[in-house]
Amino acid sequence: MFQRTLLVSALFASSLSLNAAELVIAGRDSSYGDALQFVVDEYQNQQPDTNITLVKRPSNGLYESVVLSMREQTGNYDVILMDDTWAPEFLSNNWLSPLSQQVEDEDFISASFDIGRYPNASSAAYAMPMVGNVAMFAWNRALFEQNQLSEPKSWSDVLKSAEVISQSTDTNGLVFRGVKGNPIVTGFLPILWGFGADVVDSEGQASLDTPEAKQALEAFLAMKQYAPRGVDVYNADEVRDSLQKGSAAMAIEVWPAWVPNLDNPEVSAVVGDMEIMAPPAEVGQPSPMLGIWQLAVPADSNNKAEAEAFLAFATSAEIQKALALDFGMPPTRSSVYHDEDVVAKYRWYPQQAAALSTGKARPRIHNWAEVESILGDFLQLAMMGQMSAEQALKQAQRRIERVIKV
Repeated sequence: MFQRTLLVSALFASSLSLNAAELVIAGRDSSYGDALQFVVDEYQNQQPDTNITLVKRPSNGLYESVVLSMREQTGNYDVILMDDTWAPEFLSNNWLSPLSQQVEDEDFISASFDIGRYPNASSAAYAMPMVGNVAMFAWNRALFEQNQLSEPKSWSDVLKSAEVISQSTDTNGLVFRGVKGNPIVTGFLPILWGFGADVVDSEGQASLDTPEAKQALEAFLAMKQYAPRGVDVYNADEVRDSLQKGSAAMAIEVWPAWVPNLDNPEVSAVVGDMEIMAPPAEVGQPSPMLGIWQLAVPADSNNKAEAEAFLAFATSAEIQKALALDFGMPPTRSSVYHDEDVVAKYRWYPQQAAALSTGKARPRIHNWAEVESILGDFLQLAMMGQMSAEQALKQAQRRIERVIKV
């Protein structure tokens, strides 16, 4: 564990005069739980009179627990960790407490912070970004130079490069997650957005049955011929292994947790060869998918002032640097992405910060999980050749229209 003396933020420092309090925090398990436990321990070192209970649950269990508590106004939790896709439901039901303007800081990358505002990006903040997940694109510069190819700027470039590499080497041109549901949808969304299309329009209505969406899906389906056999059932582990072994030249979607070992000579055959950047765009600017995990204060908390102080501490630059170096958690502050110690460990962090700054949130609808499941089913049917792109999109459109909730 990387040890350092942590400085507190101005807002946290102002909380030192608060009376002793007890905070109950609802968080995730696994690596996220370990990271949040570190934050809790550091906070208690600074505030020894504050008693904190950290409840760790799997993602689904966390969602169910906080929804039940906030809906019934039990006051069970003072701080919750939440996926940004849960926010539309929580905010429209007035389950979260607005935060003071003291938490706002220009050091936060706007896209990561503004996703916590409601009802729009100029409104009050209701959540603070703790984990700056953003979907990236990976490509093997060494293989590209070997084949006299330039950095791909569009999805058409990706297809052309994949064809050249697949034909001239033993390496697959690209790799992606083909598992139905969340994996295949997450891989497809930056392509869909990169063609100027979307799952829902600005009014929250289904918008998949369009020429732009068809072009995007046809491009996605064309990628399969340059991918490893069996890519239909590939998930994160297979994508990561393909990159580390050098058996795939590109990955259309990688997340921060997948890539730290690309430069680790003990497990990687492509040390120094891989580049990480925002995904290409066919039209307009790149639209990397955001996967922000946020901290918020439930409206029924009895310790709002202390809870907000904890949020400020947990998202401070000092803590974010520690979480990046010791736990691999991607930050949401520009200063941390460009910190020399952090960049020395993760050389692609400046590119990751650029991707985060243009990041796009998944549709802000109440039942995104249900919509995602429907789209994932039809994407995989198309990927397996059981439907054309047009058929898959038309049927997905009809199904989504019946279940969508704005």
